[in-house]
Amino acid sequence: METNSRKMALTVLDALEDKKAGDVKVIEIGEISPVADYFIIADGTSSSQLEAMVDSVSEKLHLLGSDPKRVEGNRNNGWILMDYGDIVVHVFSTQDRKFYDLERVWRDGKQVSREDLM
Repeated sequence: METNSRKMALTVLDALEDKKAGDVKVIEIGEISPVADYFIIADGTSSSQLEAMVDSVSEKLHLLGSDPKRVEGNRNNGWILMDYGDIVVHVFSTQDRKFYDLERVWRDGKQVSREDLM
């Protein structure tokens, strides 16, 4: 995967961990889909935590010179999608994450660790 995509993914991991996101997963999908290089999935336990996670990702990627192409959803509906082109960030409430189960949907992708991205 492209170095910029990996740098963005690492930045998103940092941003989410700063806000105590739950169960952060990075799935490399570039080889199985033209949609993006990585899906990053995380959850939070409250609407205020979801908002803080989204704000943190937005701020840190903006500092890298990346702004989202689109953002869908809001903290009140339990699923926020942030599309940065090469990276798509999914921030869920814990309940909605279980319901939509994107990890299962994208199981053909490769789950990667922080070390894999470095």
